[in-house]
Order: sequence, then C-alpha cells, then structure tokens
Amino acid sequence: MTSSTAPVTRDWDGLTIPAAGTYLLDAAHKRVGFVARHMMVSKVRGEFADASATITVTEDPMGSSVSATIQAATINTNQADRDGHLRSPEFLDVENFPTLEFRSTAVKSRDGNEFVLSGELTIKGVTRPVDLEVEFEGVGRSPFGQDIFGFSAATEIDREDFGLTWNVALETGGVLVGRKIKIEIEGEAVRQA
Repeated sequence: MTSSTAPVTRDWDGLTIPAAGTYLLDAAHKRVGFVARHMMVSKVRGEFADASATITVTEDPMGSSVSATIQAATINTNQADRDGHLRSPEFLDVENFPTLEFRSTAVKSRDGNEFVLSGELTIKGVTRPVDLEVEFEGVGRSPFGQDIFGFSAATEIDREDFGLTWNVALETGGVLVGRKIKIEIEGEAVRQA
C-alpha cells in the first residue's frame, strides 16, 4: 500500500499511466488462459489457476519489465481426463517441468494504449522468443488504498516449437490437436514499492 501523498499516476504520450514502482499481479483479478483447436473443427479453452508476475514500471515506461511464473500442474480445461493428459510427459510433463516462465526483453509503444511486450517464454525446458500484444486498460487507486492498473495481453505460439509434439492423425485428415495455441492474459497489478 502506498501513502496518499505518493503520486498514483502520471501522463505519458497522451496516456495516464502508473507511477514508477514494483507491481505484483493480483491473484484475485487475473486470468491466464489459452485456446487450442480440437479435431480441426472446434476450440478448447483452458487456463492456469496459479500464476504470478512482477511488473517493474520504470521512469521511462519503455524500460519497464515483466517476469512471470505459471504453475503447470494448475492447468484446467474443465475435463479431468484431458487435464491429466496435459499434465503428463506427452504434453507439459509437470513432474519434471513444474513451471512455465516468461521474462520480458523489450517494450514498444504501438498506438495509443497498445504495446508490444517482447520476451522469452520457457515451456518444458525450451525457451523461445514471443511477442505479446498488450492493451493497457487503465490505472487508479482501489477503495482499499492500493495503486493498481489493468491490462490484457495475447500471443500465438506453435506448441511444437516447445517440444509439445503429441498428436493423433484423424481418418478424415488433419490432427486431433492443433499446433497453434492462442495465449490470453487479463489482469490487475498492485503497487508494492
């Protein structure tokens, strides 16, 4: 919690943005989700229940950084058998690789409240570069005196680039699980220092 005399916001390039400081992802106000194609005809949606992130907002916003950790075993698609398979060595192998990790490497302003957050995503011990399309949703102070800001982010990855290659060919052509996975993140971050 910050003092009521500390600045909550500042103006930057036509936007009202958070004051510099360290912010943590609010566990009660976040969703780390994904979408995958199933049998070439439909989509399966899921999420990871346990994810944490530290966002360091710097005086120059383009120097800001993010580090995030997702607990792989908390994957949930609302279907127990599928979730068990996703935790198995054929997919995430949560026993040997308990976390998915993201570390940002650069922030670029795109247009208005839209940014590109570049970084390195590690899944199952394989690290690849990714670009997240980020939308800054706003900033303010909660009724509890906490400085907060909101955001959403999305990217698409090829799961096979991370060694997630399990699949089954379909008699009608195509495969059971699509290669492209869309990652969708929404959250609020709370100022710590």
